[in-house]
Amino acid sequence: MDLRTSLSQVADHYAAARPATAPQPGTGGGLLGNLAQDFSATLARGEATAMASMTGGGDPHALVQALTQTELAVETAVTVRNKVVEAYQEILRMPV
Repeated sequence: MDLRTSLSQVADHYAAARPATAPQPGTGGGLLGNLAQDFSATLARGEATAMASMTGGGDPHALVQALTQTELAVETAVTVRNKVVEAYQEILRMPV
């Protein structure tokens, strides 16, 4: 058995066992998508509550609560973005 045949068999076995293009269920991609949808839904609820309050049909307590939730969501998104940018800059500063 020659080395090329062995490596070819190992590569074929690995490719069949774990395709590089197929994501595993429950990994970060789905989680990140869910977080983005939750963020978008929070902003939409805040906007709908604000519109209802402006037209005279909304509860002031609900408006304050919706605005607070929206503010918290935006602050969280900004903090995560800042951490990602900071990590990226740290990677760029690493010596090669």
